[in-house]
Amino acid sequence: MKFYFPDSQDLVSPTYDFHHDEYSPLRVRQRDDLYAHEILDTPPYSGLLVSKSIVDGAMKGAGKYTSAQRARLYRLGVERFFRLPKGVESLGDNGAFNYVDELVPPVTVEETLDFYIGCGFDAGVSVDHIIFGYDPLASLDDVDPAWAERRRITLRLAEEFITRVSEQNLNLQPVGAAQGWSPASFADSVEQLQKMGYQRIALGGMVPLKTKDILDCLQEIDNVRLPGTELHLLGVTRVESMDLFSDFGVTSFDSTSAFRQAFMDDRNNFHTENDAFIALRVPQVDGNPALKRAILAGRVSQKDAIAQERVCLRVLREFDGSAGAIERAIAELDAYETICQVNRSHQAEYERTLTAAPWNACECSLCKTLGIEIAIFRGTERNKRRGFHNMSVLANKMKKLKSNVLTSTTRSNHG
Repeated sequence: MKFYFPDSQDLVSPTYDFHHDEYSPLRVRQRDDLYAHEILDTPPYSGLLVSKSIVDGAMKGAGKYTSAQRARLYRLGVERFFRLPKGVESLGDNGAFNYVDELVPPVTVEETLDFYIGCGFDAGVSVDHIIFGYDPLASLDDVDPAWAERRRITLRLAEEFITRVSEQNLNLQPVGAAQGWSPASFADSVEQLQKMGYQRIALGGMVPLKTKDILDCLQEIDNVRLPGTELHLLGVTRVESMDLFSDFGVTSFDSTSAFRQAFMDDRNNFHTENDAFIALRVPQVDGNPALKRAILAGRVSQKDAIAQERVCLRVLREFDGSAGAIERAIAELDAYETICQVNRSHQAEYERTLTAAPWNACECSLCKTLGIEIAIFRGTERNKRRGFHNMSVLANKMKKLKSNVLTSTTRSNHG
């Protein structure tokens, strides 16, 4: 099972000073900062997914790339721009979520192919239009007209996409985008895409679906899926169900969940193969907007906040795993939360994290190098590294799943 990480220009500085929370004055971000596949001993993903809307911008605003970065990507190509090691693939798509509110996609097949070929992607997804709705009982004919029109647009553009790839003999694996609102509509989309010549198909719009709904769709698709047709799940991560997904031809997926949970989740910030732990929250006094507002409003003493921030960091860096060290760390973290006017205490969750000390048991290069620093919720450099660690855990989970290559190519009603 291949995992693709959607790019959003997430890099970390290898020379960042954690004790002083400072960057090197000589740092040049694009030259010196590292991607996850560069800072970890083993790449935590099989490939990168890069959206045209991230690079070029979309209806919802500018992309994540500066004009200089965009120019470098087109000039160097994805392999050199991302410094991809051997075995890490590149997959392009349009980022249809960014124009979901439009009646028709604001990007053409020609523009999309210019992006894919201009940047040298290994594979590219056809232009699609997301259907955000699910009704398993709706037929192909009796359904919301807007849903039906989006599916027609997606299939029409997919046909134009693969025709141009074939006629122009482009060096690109075409991936057909399938949209639907039910098992029957997804299966019909896959059947039509296969007739066009697609051997790899990306299933879109499934992020909001429950696992049971996804399995229902995959089971229906399997009735029409040809031997050798591979399925990709766009934006879906259900690790506990990946074995089942693979039985129905799913060979790859993409998601940012493991990475984003490192700093977006309330509790599950630090992942292990069998568990997840809260990170130890020590926000920077001069870098936390809520805390800065409280200081400016006179609700918090800046002097007291800085003093307690330093105490927390010192205690955590001196942490030796003993009962006394756990008790002291919890007390100091709780005191800092009080100063920061945190709404609820995390004492019990901190005790669980400190007792387990999962960074000590982790074999990834980041945990070995940083120790407890990677478990501190504080600034982008620690938080992104923790996200990279989480992806390495996900990669290990994927490796332990049963091989799906033979299963996906032989298990079919037509096999």
